[in-house]
Amino acid sequence: MAAAGWYHRDISQVVAEGLLAKAGRDGSFLVRDSESVKGAYALCLLFQRHVYTYRILPDDEGLLSVQTIQGIQAKCFRTLPDLIGAYQHPNNGLVTPLLHPVHGARPDEDSGEPGRGRGLCQAGSGEGPTELVPLPTDGEDARGWGHTVPCPGAPPSSRTHIPQQLHQRLQEQVHSSPASDFMGFMAEYLTHHVQLDLEALCHGHPQLRHLSTALATACRALHSEIDFTLAGLEALARVFDPPVSPRSPAREQVSAPTAPRDGFLSSDPDLELLLNKISAANHLLSSLEKKVLKSLQETVARHNLALPSVAVAPPPAARPLAVQNFEVKVGKSQRAALMVDVESGTVTVTKRGSGSPEEVIPQDKILQLIKYQSVQSKVRLVCARDNQKSLSRDFIFPSARKREAFCQLLQLMKIQHSNLDEPELISVYIGTWNMGSTPPPRSLASWLTSRGLGHTQDETMACIPHDIYVIGTQENSLGDREWVEFLCASLKTLMAIDYRVVALQCLWSIKIVVLVKPEHQRRISHVHTSSVKTGIANTLGNKGAVGVSFLFNGTSFGFVNCHLASGSEKTHRRNQNYSDILHSLALGDKRLGGFDLTLRFTHLFWFGDLNYRLDMDVQDILAHVVKKDFQALLAVDQLSLEREKNKVFLRFSEGDISFPPTYRYERGTRDTYVWQKSKPTGMRINVPSWCDRILWKSHPETHVVCNSYGCTDDIVTSDHSPVFATFEVGVTSQFVPKEAPGSGPEALACIEWESIEVILKTTSRSKCYIEFHSYCLEEVQRSGENTFQNCDIPGFLKLGWSSKHLPVLNPILPDLEYLGDQHLLLSIKGVESCESYGECCLAVRSAIGPTAQQFETFLFHRGEETGSVRGWMRVRVPRGRCGTRERLYEWISFEEEDAEPAAEAPVCPKPPPQRLRSRPRSLPEPATDYTNPAYFIFEGVP
Repeated sequence: MAAAGWYHRDISQVVAEGLLAKAGRDGSFLVRDSESVKGAYALCLLFQRHVYTYRILPDDEGLLSVQTIQGIQAKCFRTLPDLIGAYQHPNNGLVTPLLHPVHGARPDEDSGEPGRGRGLCQAGSGEGPTELVPLPTDGEDARGWGHTVPCPGAPPSSRTHIPQQLHQRLQEQVHSSPASDFMGFMAEYLTHHVQLDLEALCHGHPQLRHLSTALATACRALHSEIDFTLAGLEALARVFDPPVSPRSPAREQVSAPTAPRDGFLSSDPDLELLLNKISAANHLLSSLEKKVLKSLQETVARHNLALPSVAVAPPPAARPLAVQNFEVKVGKSQRAALMVDVESGTVTVTKRGSGSPEEVIPQDKILQLIKYQSVQSKVRLVCARDNQKSLSRDFIFPSARKREAFCQLLQLMKIQHSNLDEPELISVYIGTWNMGSTPPPRSLASWLTSRGLGHTQDETMACIPHDIYVIGTQENSLGDREWVEFLCASLKTLMAIDYRVVALQCLWSIKIVVLVKPEHQRRISHVHTSSVKTGIANTLGNKGAVGVSFLFNGTSFGFVNCHLASGSEKTHRRNQNYSDILHSLALGDKRLGGFDLTLRFTHLFWFGDLNYRLDMDVQDILAHVVKKDFQALLAVDQLSLEREKNKVFLRFSEGDISFPPTYRYERGTRDTYVWQKSKPTGMRINVPSWCDRILWKSHPETHVVCNSYGCTDDIVTSDHSPVFATFEVGVTSQFVPKEAPGSGPEALACIEWESIEVILKTTSRSKCYIEFHSYCLEEVQRSGENTFQNCDIPGFLKLGWSSKHLPVLNPILPDLEYLGDQHLLLSIKGVESCESYGECCLAVRSAIGPTAQQFETFLFHRGEETGSVRGWMRVRVPRGRCGTRERLYEWISFEEEDAEPAAEAPVCPKPPPQRLRSRPRSLPEPATDYTNPAYFIFEGVP
């Protein structure tokens, strides 16, 4: 039991069931970390094509036992292998003995399996079998390979276990690595010397003397290369040194100061010399630019040369937004001019050549704005008149961009003249840029004002500042403070606003900065930051993610900036990076830690250098780029294909891509892609691709509109172009009821359930219950066990709850206006394991009314789709609490057809209904009602 290959650490329930299904034999088993109890385990056992899950819990003394029914004496064991060994015998309370351990695939770079969790270390005397004891985790996420470490006195078989495994891994790497000579040195070390270092380590000597010697031998050829490079750098540095007076002492050779090195590899003098040389080269490279600049400046001063002065424009003073004019067409041929004055709150209509007087429309008389989807440049303005009837006007703009600019100006006008104490609508800017480890240009104006290629905003909107700026960068070589100051200075120059820093989170060269307007600073609370490494063995931060979350009044936001694995062939690795980030990033309300990260926030924005490539020959890609035929390229975009397979970013949204691939450009220009990269191992092909992306996911029936999505075309310091997206986002604030609590008899609202039906993709037969979470509830509510169960279809479990076994939920406030902004998070959990099979989010707003409404949505767990849930719910609101009002973002609507508008603006407009009915049917629903075709089998569809 030394290897403990049946222990799989923190794999998900879905992955565990897949491994057992592949094994296929009754009695196949594995152990994974429990998702519901920290420090506990889950024993997964296959019997008659179904997976049974048992919890293994530690007691106060650290003894482990399988959870049993109350009243039955539990058997306790000191170690996990002892427990597994005992349950390999029959009649121990399990559905079948543990017969066939299921081993996991070895982690390698392309598979992306991180092997996270607690390692196992052997401990024992020289006699008898060795035993395995868990090693404590170190820090947030201890990540190890999960192999046993034999100490002195262990049997010879276990003493050679690690060298054999490491050597086998090295053999697997030889086929994919061009460094065959280096691999040869390492193979020699693993075969003959790693055991000696291992034994020295067990005796408390961590110097790894034999590894140091092997590395020094393998790197011997590097000395000459370093010497050659250093000589050239020193010669160039001396060119720019000031002249030496004949009486001055000779200068010493340029070198970096060295300090004694603490660590494992300092015992070999040759290796220490090499490290000193590398340090010197690093010092020279970093100081050379400053030295050249200083030398040239001294030359200018000495010879009285005039440098062209660079005029730095003073920051513009805050000024009112200028009046904007639009040329439009009214009717079939009549032309008119629209003048929008945001400051005065008016729209002036002037018809050309008609001699009719100007018509001035105050903003409070504009009831509704209808944007036509069939004609992208057409808009209808619905205005109030003195005789109580509304008047509609249709305007056709020269382009869709002009129409959007007009609509956004009217929205801004409504906001400025709303007299609301708290905002209901804010604008969010998202930017992502792989800076290529080079300093940025002096100006980032085009990036920060969303100008360039793709879906960009009209120039009339470029000068309007956003409420929140979120800037994500990768390969950013600037210091943290330097970068933040540069961004704040850039925005002050452009917008004349001193933006406030909400958060800065960094992981090596991956950075995320969140900036807000000064007036919003008090509205930001519960700020959390986190980072996840996904580099080699998930221990290096050259790849990974950084995240920030916070509340803006009553709306939760999450932002994730990531840099995933590179290489066209690394699609699976990128998918695994996404899964690791999703699982490990600690953001949002800790009480929602059991929910999928994508469900914890009202709005979640995910962006960065995702590194997904185009699966097409490079010449064909270039031909499509020249023709601007981006649809053909999107058909082979790896990210789009993986999303279609439900492998990553389930139910996320992305704006339309109408800009060329943002990678891999020749630095200094945007006219040429450099798709060949010379390496010592040969030529590497990096096809032009949309590596840099911005996606988002929001709770149902919330307001979020992407107003722009594009890239710059004038920032050329990197081989990536900066990408931007801007959003109009609806937000909520603390609700203050008109009737103070306690002022009269308390009338309660209630959320009632007529039935809930769940279909899970699982081979388990476990009974389940449902947990209900919401900020509108005082505490978490729980249903009874399911009253209906069907597992006749292999791989699926169908569960049902009647109204008697579902709780009636009473929100803390009964007001309709308050309930319309609330959401419920549901988690389907197994009775035995208390682990989640899937989670979902429901909008309370969609069920408000006198009759029950049907709902249906997907279930998610750890980024995977795990099933579907549907049912009937009703939200009852007491009389006297049904008052509501139109939100600032609700007066703009979309219309497919050219239909006549309603005479009066709707009180509380809702999204188009999705085939909802007023009462349930006793007969089975038609197959098309399921969200996933895989579930049709339950409706008798062959």
